[in-house]
Amino acid sequence: MENKQKKLLTVAPFECAWHDDLRFREAGRGCVAFDAFAHNDVTVVFREKTGSQHYHYKRDNSPHYTVIIGSHRNKRLNIEVDGKTVVDVAGVDLYCSSTFQSYWISIYDGLISIGKGRYPFQNLVFQWLDSNPNCSVQYVGLSSWDRHVGYRNINVLPLKQNHISLWKHVDCGEYSSTEDADEELEEEIGDYENWGLEKFLESWELSDVFFIVGQEERAVPAHKIILAASGNFSLSTTGEDIIHLQDVCYPILHALLEYIYTGNTKVPESHLSSLKTLSLRFEVSTLARQCDEMMERFKLNKKLFDSGKSVEISYPSSRLNRPAVFLNKLPIDIKRLNSFLLTSEYSDVDIYVEGHGQVAQSHRVILGLWSAPFTKMFTNGMTESVSSKICLKDVCFDAFKIMLEFMYSGEINEDDTMDTDMLLLQLLLLADQFGVSLLHQECCKRLLEQLSEDSVCQILLVISSVPPCKLIEETCARTFSTHFDYCTTASIDFVMLDEATYGNILQHPDLTVTSEERILNAILLWCCKAEELFGWERVDEMMLNLTPELVFGERLNLLEDFLGFVRFPLLPYTILQKLERSNLSKRVPRFRELVKEAVTFLEFGSYGHEKDLNKFHHRRSSYKELQYICDGDSNGVLHFAGTSYGEHQWVNPVLSKKVTITASSPLSRFTDPKVLVSRSYQGTSFAGPRMEDGRNTAWWMVDLGHGHQLMCNHYTLRQDGSRAFIRNWSFQGSMDGNNWTNLRVHENDETMCKPGQFASWPVVGPNALLPFRFFRVVLTAPTTDAANPWILCICFLELYGYFR
Repeated sequence: MENKQKKLLTVAPFECAWHDDLRFREAGRGCVAFDAFAHNDVTVVFREKTGSQHYHYKRDNSPHYTVIIGSHRNKRLNIEVDGKTVVDVAGVDLYCSSTFQSYWISIYDGLISIGKGRYPFQNLVFQWLDSNPNCSVQYVGLSSWDRHVGYRNINVLPLKQNHISLWKHVDCGEYSSTEDADEELEEEIGDYENWGLEKFLESWELSDVFFIVGQEERAVPAHKIILAASGNFSLSTTGEDIIHLQDVCYPILHALLEYIYTGNTKVPESHLSSLKTLSLRFEVSTLARQCDEMMERFKLNKKLFDSGKSVEISYPSSRLNRPAVFLNKLPIDIKRLNSFLLTSEYSDVDIYVEGHGQVAQSHRVILGLWSAPFTKMFTNGMTESVSSKICLKDVCFDAFKIMLEFMYSGEINEDDTMDTDMLLLQLLLLADQFGVSLLHQECCKRLLEQLSEDSVCQILLVISSVPPCKLIEETCARTFSTHFDYCTTASIDFVMLDEATYGNILQHPDLTVTSEERILNAILLWCCKAEELFGWERVDEMMLNLTPELVFGERLNLLEDFLGFVRFPLLPYTILQKLERSNLSKRVPRFRELVKEAVTFLEFGSYGHEKDLNKFHHRRSSYKELQYICDGDSNGVLHFAGTSYGEHQWVNPVLSKKVTITASSPLSRFTDPKVLVSRSYQGTSFAGPRMEDGRNTAWWMVDLGHGHQLMCNHYTLRQDGSRAFIRNWSFQGSMDGNNWTNLRVHENDETMCKPGQFASWPVVGPNALLPFRFFRVVLTAPTTDAANPWILCICFLELYGYFR
């Protein structure tokens, strides 16, 4: 092991990292989530005890599991049991990378599950079940093969049924092994597990009905809507109810109510018959049936029961996939519960939302069940405690309506329009305000699933004020950083980000940008709180007549800090010369100092201070610039792929399998993919017609390959020898080959007018800053050929832009 830092753990070849905190809380059951970078073989070992630093699974004779991601030159996934290979598969979507990738591995009684991504138990890629499971493995070792492997964000999590609740415990910050953190994790999970109706069992809080039970006439409180949703108690819809049960003893009623409110109860075998009778009386059918089944089993085999112990009865859950765990375990009819919200039966509180009047007639116990703030509102002696009306201010009506429905069903209604990020954000804030933790988790999940370059800034503007959303904030910051060009060009909203959030983005290790000039522009725009997009030249003009204090206001001090994040030596020398003569250099001393340092470096090779060496290095994740010079040049992406990305002499990239090209029609003599990227003219080359969505079309499509993307800003076509000239077509990009984004739409474009002609077009606008893996040219209307109007006749295609 080379070193162990809090944020990064680097494991040297043929070594393994073991730590006391890297262990399952329950032997044979647990999950480890982590980020790793490696050129090959990310290796994770699971043992009953820890090994040594120089441990290697190939030499281990004790029982263990080994999972190897990226085996056989990063092509296969291996699982070994006690040193013997039991899984060796290729083609799974798991691979190593020289940049950090996120993985998770769980073990549950021999069931090994492997997935990718930051969210455990999501994006499952592979599973294998050990027929002879090792249930004693507990310690996790992070190992390597013949090259260094880096690990970070390592989290060992318990396996719980409610997997989604664990997401909030994934620490995206420092690697820590403090016992306090473990205790806090267990405490939070414990609170989540105990969430439910149990706290209202036989509680006078929010009760609106009570039983008078037994000869002693003991009063036992309950809640109408809970009883009505679980059976038939002949309750009135208005007023207070009293249910007399003089012929029933209290332990029997307690068992019935405990079963309804918690899904579990214990009774002596001698009470089963009475409990069954009471269950039938109130039509709690599942409990009556379970009592009957146990009585029958007892008759058949009395040894099944120890007469000195109670019989435990648990509600058989049939809704395991519902997100609200406590509702899964209760004998409550969810449909009936929803109907009470719609019909207002048994309601005891009217809800008013400012600007919308009365929005619902609800039930205090349901609101209090989900929300501690609502419970306090109804029990703290304030106005809401005695009034049947509550008024809510500064609440989004649409979001509140969804939250209320969630409280009655335990899930978000799929009919609700939840595809808008703003509504999701409003719902998230509302769930946070009222402490509806399960809804909060569901909103977080959906926001992460729907996260895009267009929504990331909006989410960051809101999410930074919600403390429990660290994972979303970190994911948004990474998304913003990896699409920095787009996020700072498609919209000006980023200038509203707070200092800490924007500073984290500018320093993010995954920041990807096409030029340092864009970072300079984005910093200047943020610091002057611009209301429209412009470059540094515009700011320089403003500085001609205005002081820095007037241009940048209270953000002037932050400008000096943020300018340090620009790697000025990477700017072109011509731009640095302009900056050196600019008003910015004259008026802002820090700006002048950084520009002068960069010019000195480029002219004399001076490195300056060692601590600032990073500013002279190109960003690790920057795109390679492949810019259009002229028609038929050798500067494009497809030609670059043909040289194995600059490593060898040119070979047709289709033949070397660096890129894949497909057409709308089957392969033939005149529909040959390799022609489009060859350097020679072809007289006849076309993609034939095809029906899609009930319409004629034709297209050629390029796949740049796994791990490759292009922000395309130019493309070139060449007509074959025919006169079937295209007039209406679209140039499109996609990440998955199914969902397409228009990069340029051509309507009545008469550029193509000669056989064999080259033609090129720029791609402009925000979409030119989006990276895509797939590109295609697709006909949207007939060509000029009357005989075969739906054939796309081109014999050459090239793409340009920023490639990685």
